[in-house]
Amino acid sequence: MSRLLGTIKRMFGGGGDRPPDLDATLNELRTRTPTPVFWLVGKTQSGKTSIIKYLTGADDAVIGAGFRPTTKTTRRFDFPSPDAPLLSFLDTRGLDEPGYDASADVAALDSQAHVVVVTAKATDFAQGNVRAALEPIRAASRSRPVVLCVTTLHEAIPRQPHPTPYPFAQWAVGSGQWADKPAAPDSLPTAHFPLPTIPDDLRRCIEEHARAFAGLFDVLVPIDLTRPDDGFPDPEYGGEQLKQALLTTLPGAYRQTLLRLKDATDALKDVHQRHAEPVILGYSTMAATAGAVPVPFVDMVIIPGIQARMAADLAKQYGQSMTMDRYREIAAAVGVGLVSRQLARQATKFIPVVGSAVGAAVGGASTYALGRALCYYFQAACEGHVPDAQTLKAYYREQYSAAEQRWKKDAAAAK
Repeated sequence: MSRLLGTIKRMFGGGGDRPPDLDATLNELRTRTPTPVFWLVGKTQSGKTSIIKYLTGADDAVIGAGFRPTTKTTRRFDFPSPDAPLLSFLDTRGLDEPGYDASADVAALDSQAHVVVVTAKATDFAQGNVRAALEPIRAASRSRPVVLCVTTLHEAIPRQPHPTPYPFAQWAVGSGQWADKPAAPDSLPTAHFPLPTIPDDLRRCIEEHARAFAGLFDVLVPIDLTRPDDGFPDPEYGGEQLKQALLTTLPGAYRQTLLRLKDATDALKDVHQRHAEPVILGYSTMAATAGAVPVPFVDMVIIPGIQARMAADLAKQYGQSMTMDRYREIAAAVGVGLVSRQLARQATKFIPVVGSAVGAAVGGASTYALGRALCYYFQAACEGHVPDAQTLKAYYREQYSAAEQRWKKDAAAAK
């Protein structure tokens, strides 16, 4: 029996057992929460960190501090935090060194990754070690998509602008040429490739990488992700096409996680909220997983623990202290009626499938709404005033209603 179900039995089995280990339960929930895992393969300075920055919005300091070793030659970065990750990145290092042996990495990481992302600088054709590392990764799971990113395009066309609009089509795998129509599967992103608009030097660079990695990738995406102060008109050139390729190749539930992050952060202008939103989404997704457990009443014990940890993390984002008294104050302000709603929901868990779907939607939505209410509270505190309980409750209910509908829609789309 899983640790999660074992915890549930101890929780309700009586007999004077110790209180359940919340950390152990949360660890198991993390393994069940749909977190896309991208396996990055490429030489040092080939653009792997730029891809992470583009997909997450995190800065160099956050990414650098967030990586932790997994094997002697790999490390992992969980965004926004290891406690409640939304996206995870596995970085294979040491590919520049002769004699790199990928066998240990394949054994350790193969079961974790959903998509492999290979990075190669446009003008760097010495990719023998990268190809040698990719071959066993590809052989271990041929059904797992491999996206080849040809990066730093500006180095192939110095002092020339990028061709616009973005003209690159999918490389026709197996034919060795650019295709006007998609190669199988039909669902992969496509666009016409008007060769005359592409500088010859850049086109030759991309095609050389396609030949060098022939048979080892499914989608080729040329990108040029630069810093805003580098002076390029579009510092995220090809970024949307890369994101679309990843969305298309991810399994359903994992695709929805990436879409939810994108939709929630694209329109945000406030710096605090933009950094807080991934934290809220991470804990909300974990709470939805807890809410889907088909055992009545278990999430009423686990979800408050998830929400308390979220509150502490959000307080740090706003430079606020989160004391128990303050948490009780906020929870009391938004919590009127929540207990009766949760108790009523537990009865539905006796209904197969339906009960889990309802529990997931309410668990995710209630945690998301609480996170947004906390941000509303902390922002007001930063500005020198505290919202009254009635205002906070109204804000919570508004966020809850919208989030519950979105959670149900996402769950349906992920099936």
